Amino acid sequence: MIVSDSTYRKVIGLVTLVMLTACQQVPMLPGISPHRIDIQQGNVVTQEMVAKLKPGMTRQQVRFVLGTPPIVDPFRQDRWDYVYYYKKAGQVAEHRRLILLFDGDTLKTIEGDVVAAASGPMSGGAEAPNKPTPSASTPTAAPVEEKGFFGRLLDKIGL
Repeated sequence: MIVSDSTYRKVIGLVTLVMLTACQQVPMLPGISPHRIDIQQGNVVTQEMVAKLKPGMTRQQVRFVLGTPPIVDPFRQDRWDYVYYYKKAGQVAEHRRLILLFDGDTLKTIEGDVVAAASGPMSGGAEAPNKPTPSASTPTAAPVEEKGFFGRLLDKIGL
């Protein structure tokens, strides 16, 4: 039996489509999930580090306090972005952002969600109990993922 070229292409296309649909979502048993590693990226920027920054510092002094900035825009040399996030088991547990603006070689302004530690008796690294840190974002509920074709099919048959 001779198979035409168009029939061969249709069969290959159908097999590819079925294989891609199968990759959408693999049904899992309840209580069993794949292991997701903790991911930490960026420069850790603490309140104490931000408290050491003062307008008028040079770029070299800022780099000594915070480390090399992970993001430097080649089109805006007067801006340094420090971004940090921590994912625990696939969910963002902490996200921080700090933007430093320079005027020439001197620090002009500090923006972002990391604020300097308050001066006073608790500025030595200790924080008030039950007080959320302004730099840590609250974890949000994970978005509900749509089930793929096979996931919906298994739900319909009760598996």
